[in-house]
Amino acid sequence: MNTSPKLIHHLLLAVDGSENSLAAVKTVRDMALAAAHCTECQVKILGVLPVSEGSNHAVYLIPLREAERILSEHGVQTSSDLIQGYPAEVLLDQAATNHPDLVVIGAKGLRATLGILLGGVAQQVVEHACCPVLVIRAPYRRINRVLVVTDGSQCSHQAVEFAANFPFIAGTDFHLLHVRPPSTVLTPEVLTRIWALPDDVIDPSIFATRDVEAEIQAADRAGQTILDDANHSLLSQGIQAKKLLLQGDAATEIIQYASDNQIDLIIAGSRGLSPVQSWLLGSVSRKLVHYAGCSVLLVKQPEALDSA
Repeated sequence: MNTSPKLIHHLLLAVDGSENSLAAVKTVRDMALAAAHCTECQVKILGVLPVSEGSNHAVYLIPLREAERILSEHGVQTSSDLIQGYPAEVLLDQAATNHPDLVVIGAKGLRATLGILLGGVAQQVVEHACCPVLVIRAPYRRINRVLVVTDGSQCSHQAVEFAANFPFIAGTDFHLLHVRPPSTVLTPEVLTRIWALPDDVIDPSIFATRDVEAEIQAADRAGQTILDDANHSLLSQGIQAKKLLLQGDAATEIIQYASDNQIDLIIAGSRGLSPVQSWLLGSVSRKLVHYAGCSVLLVKQPEALDSA
């Protein structure tokens, strides 16, 4: 657990009565326990009453009251509100109005039977919120293993700094990962393997002017520098992390590593998307929210917030 003054003081917690929502409440409880010394910490618990469910106001209050009970039992200062409207729209409006340090939301709501689909509430909040968003997956599990992802960008730097100051429980196991892009170096071996070309088709002399090994070593050194810079930020808060350098498609490697190593939370940067760009597939952050088997915390680059 770190003791930096850059702690998360104000949270916006979305609650809808689903299993993922309950897991989010319990995760916020764990954060409060880890940051017990923070007297300024406050959690606003937000419920959204769907437009079509106006007559069920009392029913939708039940999970809010239960969330208040769980958190207040551990000394957390809470307030709550139930607002009628469309979930993503209400959450984004509340985030823009209240400027929380973090939004916490379940990965799937009560009606999301097929997981997070394009345009789902969690996805919309991740893409357009003005602050970091923590997407929690059920069933609840305490965050014991954390994977911090870095690509060397300013956006990634913000995510590492956020991770370094997050209220994790003592004894959390940290992993720091950088994924190098797939190699663009074409060698006779690569061409022969991929295209099944006979040896006499390829003239080795055309590769003679390139020092392929030097290019690969340079890429490895660059990746190691990115890891070292990120690790310095973690070490400044007393966090010892296992450093890893992988190569391949970033989202694929991150998700596979998280699965293989029983990671509970992935932390990564997210550049934010404009309303038009949000319909384009392929971003690493979107793939993590869609396909990672654990919770995901996405941190946006400050200058990207206005366009998200």
